[in-house]
Amino acid sequence: MSRMPNKSQDKLRLPRQIDQVGTIEAFLAQQRDQDLLRFITCGSVDDGKSTLIGRLLWEAQQLFDDQIVTLRSESKKYGTQGDEVDFALLVDGLAAEREQGITIDVAYRFFGTSKRKFIVADTPGHEQYTRNMVTGASNADVAVLLVDARNGLLTQTRRHAFLVSLLGIRHVALAINKMDLVGFKAETFHEIREAFDAFAKPLGFASISAIPLSALRGDNITERSSQTPWYNGPTLLGYLESVTVSPQHTDRFAFPVQWVNRPDSNFRGFCGTIAGGSVRVGEEIRVTASGHKAIVSEIISMDGSLDVATSGDAVTLRLDREIDVSRGDVISSSQSPLETTDQFEATLVWMHEDAGLTGRSYDIKLSTQWASASITTIKHRIDINTASHQASKNLALNDISTCNIATSKPLVFDTYDNSPALGSFILIDRFSHTTVAAGMIRHSLRRAENVHRQPLSIARVDREKLNGHSGRVIWFTGLSGSGKSTLANALEIALHQRGMRTYLLDGDNVRQGLNKDLGFTEGDRVENIRRIAEVAKLMMDAGMIVMTAFISPFKREREMARELIGAENFLEVYVNTPLSVCEARDPKGLYKKARSGQIPNMTGINSPYEPPEHPQLIVGGQDQPTEYAVETITKTLLELA
Repeated sequence: MSRMPNKSQDKLRLPRQIDQVGTIEAFLAQQRDQDLLRFITCGSVDDGKSTLIGRLLWEAQQLFDDQIVTLRSESKKYGTQGDEVDFALLVDGLAAEREQGITIDVAYRFFGTSKRKFIVADTPGHEQYTRNMVTGASNADVAVLLVDARNGLLTQTRRHAFLVSLLGIRHVALAINKMDLVGFKAETFHEIREAFDAFAKPLGFASISAIPLSALRGDNITERSSQTPWYNGPTLLGYLESVTVSPQHTDRFAFPVQWVNRPDSNFRGFCGTIAGGSVRVGEEIRVTASGHKAIVSEIISMDGSLDVATSGDAVTLRLDREIDVSRGDVISSSQSPLETTDQFEATLVWMHEDAGLTGRSYDIKLSTQWASASITTIKHRIDINTASHQASKNLALNDISTCNIATSKPLVFDTYDNSPALGSFILIDRFSHTTVAAGMIRHSLRRAENVHRQPLSIARVDREKLNGHSGRVIWFTGLSGSGKSTLANALEIALHQRGMRTYLLDGDNVRQGLNKDLGFTEGDRVENIRRIAEVAKLMMDAGMIVMTAFISPFKREREMARELIGAENFLEVYVNTPLSVCEARDPKGLYKKARSGQIPNMTGINSPYEPPEHPQLIVGGQDQPTEYAVETITKTLLELA
C-alpha cells in the first residue's frame, strides 16, 4: 500500500528534528553548518520525476498544513492518481503543466534533513524542452536519472545522460522507477542497470548508483522496501545524504566584472562573483584585455570587508589606483594571467527550431563578455544512441555537435573542464534575442594563437586620397529578375564616367569562381554571403566603391555584412520588384524550372525572401526607369562622401 499522508500528519514535523538537537537555536546552527548538495532529476517524459521530488519533500517532512490542504484540493482537480494524492503537483507549478500532467519549466525546491541541505531542480522530459534540462543541470553536483522500469532506456534517457556528462556532473543515481508496475522483478532492475553501465562507460562518470524504487508508493525513497529483499544498496535519500562530491577547483584567480560601482567621486569598485581561485588584499591583479595592473586595496562583501575572498564569493574589489576596467572585463592575478582566444572548438547543444548554420552571425555571451560569433565548421554530430560521430551540415533542435567557433574579438576563456564559468557560453539570435545554443569550450584553436594581424604602411585613407573618393559598399538585394545586376551595371558605368574606381561583384559571376563549391541550400546561401561580405570589405579597404548584386535573401546575413563592413560604409539598396513581375520576366528561366519542381530552393517560390526592414534606398519596381534609380543612388552616394 502507498504511504499517503493522513490528517494526523498534516503538519511539518519539524519539532521532532529539533528534539534531536535540543533547541531551535541548536537546530538552526546545525542547518547553517551543513553542506549544500545541488541535484537534478532528469530522464524521459512520464518517468516520474515530479512525483519523486514530491515524495522526497513529504518524506523529508518539509510540507506545511496549507500545502497539504492545497495539494489534496488540486489532486482532485488536476491529479492523475484518482482519489490518491498526486505528489507531482508539489513541483509542477504552471497551469499548463498541471492540465497536461507534464513538466515544462525547471522547478527548483529546497529541503533539508539532519545530515544535509538540498536544492533540487526538476527538469522536463519532453524532447522539445531539452533546453530547460540543460539550464537545470548547469549548476548541479549530482544527477538523479529516472528510468521507467517498464520501458528501459529511451533516446531521451540517453540524451539526458550525455548532457549530464557534458555539463561536468560526475555522480549519477540511476533511479529505476515504477518497479511496482513490473512486480519488483530483480531481473528487470539488473537488465536496465547493465544496459546503462554499458552505454555510460565512455561518458566518464565517477560513480553510478542504481536504485530500484517506486516514487508513487514510497519504496526505497527514505526507507528500505520489503518488496526488494534482493537489493542491498542505499535508499535514494540515503544516497543523497552520503554521496561525496569533489568540487571543481582551480588555483587561477578569475573575476568577471559584472558592474562598476561608482556612487560618488570618492568610491569606485568592481563587482562580481569570483569564478576561480582566490584574491587577497595587497595582491597585484591584471585586467586581461588591456594588461593594466593594480593592487587590491579592499575587498568588500555583504558581511563587511574581507582579507581574502575565494571562488564563489560575490564581492566588490577596490584598487589602489585608477585603471580602465568596465563590465565584461575579466580580472586575474598578475602572476597567473588568463588566456584569450577568438577561435575555439566547442561542444554545442542546439536549442532552437531554426537550424544552426555555418557562417551565420550570432551574439555570444561568455561569462560577462559579449561579442559577435559564427560557427565556422560543424565537425560532427553525436548520435545519442551509439555515441558515434556523424557528418552534418547544420544543427537541428537538440543536436549535440562538435563545432569550431570564431568571435569578433578575443575573449577570456578556459576549458569547461577547468572552469565552467569561463568555459561555458550561450549563442543568441541577433533578431529574436532567443538563446539558440549552449556551448562548452574544449580547447582554443592553434590558428588563433599563430595568426596575427600584420601592420601595413599604406592604409585605407591613403588609398582613398589617391582615388579621390571614399570607399563604399553598395549592397543590392532583391528577388531574382528584379533588376539588381542591370541596375548595378548601369550605376558602375555612371560612376566610372565620373572618374571613380569601382568594382561589381555579381552573384552569377562569383559562383563561377570563388563560390563555385557552394549550392543553394540555406546553409550554402549563408556561406555565400559571408564570403562576399569579406571580399567586399577588402576591396573597400582598397578605396574602391564596391557594388554587390546578390539576392541575399536572409536579413541576418545582410546585417552580418553591414556589421562586418561598418554601417557608415554600407548602403543597402532594396530593388523592390514584385514577384509577379520577376516571374514574368524570368530572364534565366529559373522560375519556370522552380514551378515544375526542377529547382527545390528557388527564392520566392519554395525558399523565403526576407525583405529589408530599413534599407537606405528602395528602387526598382515595375515602371521605374533605370536612369532614375541610378541618379537617386549616385546622389545619395555623393552626399555620404
